[in-house]
Amino acid sequence: MKKIILSLALPVMLTPGVQAQVSLVNPVPHSVQSDGTLVPAPTRWRVETGKSLPGFLLSAIGESGVEQTADAAFRLRVGTVADKAFSKYRKLVPERAEGYYLAAGAGEAVIVGRDARGAYYGLQTLQQMMAEGKLQVCSVADYPDVAFRGSIEGFYGRPWSHEHRLRQLDFYGRNKMNVYIYGPKDDPYHRAHWREPYPADEAARIKELNERAKLRGVHFYWAIHPGMDIKWNDEDRRHLVDKLEKMYALGIRSFAVFFDDIWGEGAKGENQAALLNYVDDVFVKKHGDVAPLLLCPTEYNRSWSSDDSPYLKALGEGLHEGIEVMWTGNTVVHNIYKEGMEWINARLKRKTYIWWNYPVSDFVRDRMLLGPTYGNDLDIADLMSGFVSNPMQYAESSKVSLYSVADYTWNMQAYDWQASWERAVKDLLPGEAAALRTFATYNEDLGPNGHGFRRDEGREIAECCSRAAEGDSRAVAEMSAQSALLAAAADRLLRCQENPLLIEELRPWLVQARVVAEYGQTVCAMKTANDNGWPQGKFLDLYQHARDLKKLMYDNENDAAQLHEYQTGTKLATLRYLPAMNSLFALEVSRFNGTNGTQLEATSDYAPYHIESSVPQLAQLPIVATGTEVKVTPSNEVVKWAPDSYFTITCERPTRLAGMDFNFGHHGSAADFRLEIRVESGEWVPVGLLHYGDTDEVVHTTDEISGKVVTAIRLTNVSGRELQYYFRAFCVSR
Repeated sequence: MKKIILSLALPVMLTPGVQAQVSLVNPVPHSVQSDGTLVPAPTRWRVETGKSLPGFLLSAIGESGVEQTADAAFRLRVGTVADKAFSKYRKLVPERAEGYYLAAGAGEAVIVGRDARGAYYGLQTLQQMMAEGKLQVCSVADYPDVAFRGSIEGFYGRPWSHEHRLRQLDFYGRNKMNVYIYGPKDDPYHRAHWREPYPADEAARIKELNERAKLRGVHFYWAIHPGMDIKWNDEDRRHLVDKLEKMYALGIRSFAVFFDDIWGEGAKGENQAALLNYVDDVFVKKHGDVAPLLLCPTEYNRSWSSDDSPYLKALGEGLHEGIEVMWTGNTVVHNIYKEGMEWINARLKRKTYIWWNYPVSDFVRDRMLLGPTYGNDLDIADLMSGFVSNPMQYAESSKVSLYSVADYTWNMQAYDWQASWERAVKDLLPGEAAALRTFATYNEDLGPNGHGFRRDEGREIAECCSRAAEGDSRAVAEMSAQSALLAAAADRLLRCQENPLLIEELRPWLVQARVVAEYGQTVCAMKTANDNGWPQGKFLDLYQHARDLKKLMYDNENDAAQLHEYQTGTKLATLRYLPAMNSLFALEVSRFNGTNGTQLEATSDYAPYHIESSVPQLAQLPIVATGTEVKVTPSNEVVKWAPDSYFTITCERPTRLAGMDFNFGHHGSAADFRLEIRVESGEWVPVGLLHYGDTDEVVHTTDEISGKVVTAIRLTNVSGRELQYYFRAFCVSR
């Protein structure tokens, strides 16, 4: 390799923001110097590299899409500060791990990394700059604010497919995220059968994922969750280390141990600390090439802890230095604030590793979360050791938020959530970005939920919705136009072939969006009919059509052909749009009744079953009726039932029961509860509960429930103590 030092005569002008082709780069770089000059991007280049560059970086150059030829006019040089050939640039490279310096001109470019991953990230920046056929003459000095950035596949529900995981790792590499934590709750070899080795075919897939992660500069963490049934003895310690050794043999070098969402023996802080220290001693230090262990504790948020928590004290004082501890914030699902970071860091005696529960939707499974990523403080980078997002079970759709998570964790002070979201939508579906943006604005809020975590939605039509709900004619006309835009966006996306995996995920919500939009247009037409004195028959047709559409929305939410075992419906536009249209519907029906002496029902809602509960974690759970069953969405974490607390399902109309059962994750739970049904006379009648065997976790009802016509079902904690149980299933058969 010729040792020639590249010298670019660059016009130097520090830009306060990022301009022109650099605006295509994600995450937003820290420092860009340029006068904005654009030149044609090279289609061929000759590549000169430093000595001993790792294979993943050489592969990235080979996959750049630019032809490599020895006689190309454009020269690309890539190396690290360790290469003597790049010593001229050493002082220009930020003195931060994974930092890089990039200088691009009309005929040449140089990329120098603080380390190999930094050089890899410089290459990603260069490629993104060239994405539209132009190259900006500039220099970039860049580095990450947070050392470890990425995602954790830690949700409850259908795990990502192998194809989706490979695509995720490619996405992380492009967007400078360096962590993927494999911890899907429904992988039996991660949690329920943690002692057992993976079957050969599954082990091969994990090995392939790890190899792809290496090619993309990503740390592949494999997580094990032994807390549900671990025994604090030598035998189980050996089981744990043996399992880690098997994963090590697959090539994995980063590991996590989870104790989240459990209670009982597995939740003891002293024992957890002792176990992690043991693994650190006999496994991590033994190999020498294993990353520091990562622990997800049982008290993983502030609302489940206290200022003088013995559990956190046991971890803070007992864990070896260097073992990382995860944290979700002030509650299970919460934005991350500086005060909260300082609180937990003081108790754990180390910087905390953030597990951010967004855009995860396993507790609001009828929602698709495509809105902007915002709410976290911008001055907390130095208080955390890492930041990973827990996404949805919908891998492609999660990229809207993950794109911005990459942006936020790389350069917090420059983070602009609105601009980042706009770029994320375009990055995910360039050919139909406008349609996806329109659709996404109606899929932001989580709706009422047990965690109290909400997002804004429809902010751009907020004023219009408020005025339309009061019958303002101009606002109603605008809402009709907005409804048409939503319908057109849904149609375009349903026909889109650009990203089939994304459209497959979105399809149930796209189908629902067509109905929602038609409902909005119909309600707006009711206003027009009243204003213009249309014949009664025309208004009545619109009225009935609107009610039919609301019933169709409900049917779509309960269409087994569209849904799967982990999805409980398809809600969208519920924060502003639908409430405004429902208010307008009621207003116009009342107006019509007053004019014509009719008594039309002024509400369009259709919801045959409702939940009432004094248990906060259960009060907002979605409920869905499909075929002969009424099911309540499971709650993922441990549910705390206070003495005498209750859970009630009320029926809009009398319902004949065939039976019911529930699973709270404990084989003796039947004795802790009283089940009652309210019959048509209004009387509450007790129903017996039992297990079919000593190890049966499912609670069944006795035969007298069959055939009973009821208006409500109530379950009450009669144990006289606080109960801590899961809420894995609750099903009523009709």
